[in-house]
Amino acid sequence: MNGRRLLALPLLAALLTGCGIRSTEVPTDFGAAPSRVHCSLSESDASTQAAHGLPVQVFLLCGSSLVTVDRTVRVPDGAADSRRRVLVAQALLDELAANPSASETEAGYSTDVRGGMTVGGPRPKDPEDTLRLSTRPGDLTSYALAQVVCTFSDSAAAEGDGSVILGGPGAEPPRRFECTEDVRTRPGSTQPPSTEVTDS
Repeated sequence: MNGRRLLALPLLAALLTGCGIRSTEVPTDFGAAPSRVHCSLSESDASTQAAHGLPVQVFLLCGSSLVTVDRTVRVPDGAADSRRRVLVAQALLDELAANPSASETEAGYSTDVRGGMTVGGPRPKDPEDTLRLSTRPGDLTSYALAQVVCTFSDSAAAEGDGSVILGGPGAEPPRRFECTEDVRTRPGSTQPPSTEVTDS
């Protein structure tokens, strides 16, 4: 009987293999492991990013959410508040459009903001803290709009209340966009909420 049982073992193994049960020793590839995207920089990498100039933070993409990264931008001294706001906004926009550093890319950071976009100040009938982009906010991807709104609203380019007034190059009136927790955690599926504004 023992001999028959020993002979049956290879047959059973073959049947199990035919049914799709395979050895766990065979390497499989189900895509990148989530743990590889750690969304954090070493202290030395972070200090390198924060070099000389005005310290700011920009929102980059990592995984499926927005995360802040330290940057420095150069803004001329002595500029009037309205002009300074535009200069800061343009500097932030340039930082968002720049390719992440090698260490940031390795940590999983990316950006959906494309280069070449510019920002200007308000038109005569706009609220004084309006920022007008060379691209309609509605034409930006959900990710890019979330990056711009959250970066601007948390900077000297806005009033610091978690919102920013944005318009496009056309005649459309500007709107106030908010950077909410939902926008920061789900920028791909949650558009920054916006409301109409009028000159005060």
